[in-house]
Amino acid sequence: MENRSRIRLFAVLLKAILLIALCNFAFIFLKGIPLGKLSLYNSVFPGRERLPFGEHPQAYNFSLFNLDAMFASHVLVGTPKAPDEYRVFLIGDSSVWGTLLTPEQTLAGQLNSSAISACEKKVQVYNLGYPYISLMQELMILDEALQYQPDMVIWLTTLESLPRDKQFGSPLVANNPERVRQLIAKYELNADPNDSALINASKWDQTFVSRRRELSDLLRLQMYGALWASTGIDQFYPESYERAQIDLEASDEFHELTSLRNTLAFDVLDAGMSAAPVLTILVNEPILISNGLNSDVRYNFFYPRWAYDEYRAMLAERAAARNWHYLDLWDIAPIEEFTNSGVHLTPEGEALLTGKIAEAIQTTCNNK
Repeated sequence: MENRSRIRLFAVLLKAILLIALCNFAFIFLKGIPLGKLSLYNSVFPGRERLPFGEHPQAYNFSLFNLDAMFASHVLVGTPKAPDEYRVFLIGDSSVWGTLLTPEQTLAGQLNSSAISACEKKVQVYNLGYPYISLMQELMILDEALQYQPDMVIWLTTLESLPRDKQFGSPLVANNPERVRQLIAKYELNADPNDSALINASKWDQTFVSRRRELSDLLRLQMYGALWASTGIDQFYPESYERAQIDLEASDEFHELTSLRNTLAFDVLDAGMSAAPVLTILVNEPILISNGLNSDVRYNFFYPRWAYDEYRAMLAERAAARNWHYLDLWDIAPIEEFTNSGVHLTPEGEALLTGKIAEAIQTTCNNK
């Protein structure tokens, strides 16, 4: 009798183990199902004003690599386009996303509060910036966003986003290898679809056990929706921070280059400028221009003068040759209007940029 009980118990345990293993590996076949699109945002909770990013618990926000979930949490996805809406997308890095700025203080927030009109419609601006400087990341976000009916795209960029060694450095890019390969094929980019920087999931990586962190992140993003809805906080605001460096090293180094010719990912920029079948404005975003130690050698921590000057000349030449709508706003913000980085502006600095962008939206639209 005791032996029968042991055999029966062993059989039950074996079946349970086999069932768990089967469910674990069966999860592989759910790979193509866009779980990230299942969201409480824009229904139970309001959509976020910017794409989720951050790791501080007080931010009610965090970084994840599921682009579907990131967009599903954004206010853009839950906002039907009104007949009188002139829809503008802002694409760019952390300066567009708005490091240390509230949603209302960002470029998108200030443009929306300005209540401008263009082409006899009300301008509504959506913040699709995302921290990390990489054209490939920005092209990925732009390519995903185009399904949401923009009337205009404004792409703010800077030299640091162009070196080829930066293109796959973004964690968002590295963890979306299939999207990257689709972009390379779609736009015929000069990039290796099998680059070792791209993180390719093995069969084991696609099982439930390996993807439990990803699934946990999707649930955590929904849980933060209630805190975002009640506070409007989506990043950590420290009481103090280290200001952008003014005194600089006497070095003219930039990515170990001596010339920028044939070293920048202009093909990615070309792809983005032609991706949207709507008006697109390229903006060379403001940078800090140091007046401190060795400022005759470097403009700021990011850029030696030779590299940035060469970049500006190359970009202006390319824009003119391709008839792009182009604004070079690199020097519009004084040194005191930068916060913790040579590309992050204060609210007052953003106001200076807002005025220029608002004018460009109206002029470009009305003269098309």
